[in-house]
Amino acid sequence: MDPHERNLDILALKMKDIIQSSGYQNEDIIFLCIGSDRSVGDSLGPLVGTMLKEHQVPYRVYGTLEKPVHAFNLEETLKEINKLFKKPLIFSVDACLGNQNQVGYVFLKEGPLVPGKALKKVLPDVGDYHIVGMVNYIDPLPTMQFLNDTRLYTVMKLAETIVKIIIQAAD
Repeated sequence: MDPHERNLDILALKMKDIIQSSGYQNEDIIFLCIGSDRSVGDSLGPLVGTMLKEHQVPYRVYGTLEKPVHAFNLEETLKEINKLFKKPLIFSVDACLGNQNQVGYVFLKEGPLVPGKALKKVLPDVGDYHIVGMVNYIDPLPTMQFLNDTRLYTVMKLAETIVKIIIQAAD
């Protein structure tokens, strides 16, 4: 088994453990996929959301290519979620920028996601856990440039990996 596959299995097991030990029913587990389809590098969240819906995962999914959750509607979406659910378990999904040697990696971390941080946007922290895909690296050039210069291939591969992890965790 190649290291990439093993890593995918480890993340899926970790997520499955989080979900099972949480005691939550599937309908109270939310995947909040953040991003915009107007920038390749920022489209990871909506791609994941769309793929999760296509695979009919047993969880609630917010943020798809058709109805993205982004900086302009994130707070409104959180209000809607809080109205519909008492205290859901939320996994936030987003693209991130980092070191050049980490591009293509997926990270699952405890605690909320701080969306828009790389672009110096002030948005509410979201999620009990967050999953990020490293779509590109940060360099001295303006950060927005790196989201725009991101390869669609990298974003698609990351989206497929994240979806595989979630589907495996759901089994």
